Amino acid sequence: MANQKPTADPEVPFATRIDPKTEDLTRDEFYFIRQVELAQWKKKSQKLRVRNIATGLAIGAIVMGIYGYTFYSVSQEKVMDELDAEAKVARMRGSNTGGN
Repeated sequence: MANQKPTADPEVPFATRIDPKTEDLTRDEFYFIRQVELAQWKKKSQKLRVRNIATGLAIGAIVMGIYGYTFYSVSQEKVMDELDAEAKVARMRGSNTGGN
């Protein structure tokens, strides 16, 4: 994008990509580049922060939903109560094994 040619006025300077390691830049130019990069990073980090918070809340809501549903479904299971009742009846009748 920075390597595109300007379309409006050819005499207006246009940004070109440079490699700071190979270019002979002054300390002020390095400082300016760093400031621009920092400003761009701050701008992007705000967007990422909002997106990360939204993603975290969505994942948390899904986890809490699964957790709540699990407790709800376990509380409605009567299997263990039925097994306990059958075991109690079997104990009352005594064991039917040949060893006794």
